[in-house]
Amino acid sequence: MMNLLKQFQQHYHYALVVFRELVKTDFKLRYQGSFLGVLWSVLKPLMLFAVMYVVFVRFLKFSDGTPTYAVSLLCGTCLWSFFSEATSMGMRAIVDRGDLLRKIHFPNYIIVASTTMGSMISLLINLIVIIFFGFFGHAEFTWRVLLVPFSIVQLYLLGLGVALLLGTLYVYFRDVSHIWEVALQALFYATPVIYPISMVADNKHFAWAAKILMINPSTQVIMDIRRNLLAPDYVDTVWSMISNPWIQLFPYAATLFILWLGIYVFRKYSPKFAEVL
Repeated sequence: MMNLLKQFQQHYHYALVVFRELVKTDFKLRYQGSFLGVLWSVLKPLMLFAVMYVVFVRFLKFSDGTPTYAVSLLCGTCLWSFFSEATSMGMRAIVDRGDLLRKIHFPNYIIVASTTMGSMISLLINLIVIIFFGFFGHAEFTWRVLLVPFSIVQLYLLGLGVALLLGTLYVYFRDVSHIWEVALQALFYATPVIYPISMVADNKHFAWAAKILMINPSTQVIMDIRRNLLAPDYVDTVWSMISNPWIQLFPYAATLFILWLGIYVFRKYSPKFAEVL
């Protein structure tokens, strides 16, 4: 029994060391050779936010009528950037590090997990920027801020589950990357990042669509973070828009299902990765 426990501890320690080193290496390589380096992890979402703000807020007059809409747009942009980056880079992680799989024996899932964790580090840096702008953007910081880490964990698990599933498919079918690129674009417009969900909910012809959008896990988690971090009195969530408690729990259950499915598919096909690559 003691030998079994010792072997487990050694295996866990080894996996943790590999995971930590891969996270550091991956994060450094992302900005290797660039003049601004890690600052790009902040500049990219800020530049994207600036474009969206000018186009959709200034020109097209998108707004939810609250003083926090601008910083809420920044928050949504950063959160979506994480999901997009984590799933896209996680999908390619196994193929990109195929040489490592053939040379070193370690749990394959660490490659995908380390890649998505690199994206999470960028998001955590961006959250500091969001909070900074929140002080000047009429954000209401309350005790609900304590709930944000739980939503961040949910967002990470959602991204990890999708990345594990896509990463497995990508090993065998490279066309998956093109399909996911289109799917991401469609999902982006189906998630209220650039437009307030009230724009849909207040339309009498499409009010039903707002509830469907809200049970999408990516919508639910972004709206939860916006509400708890920035504007507890202004932002709609699945809890305020849907009365049925079972439907309210659907996006959370869907996140766990996607994570389980990603792990299941990955574990089933990962033993053959080295041969295929």
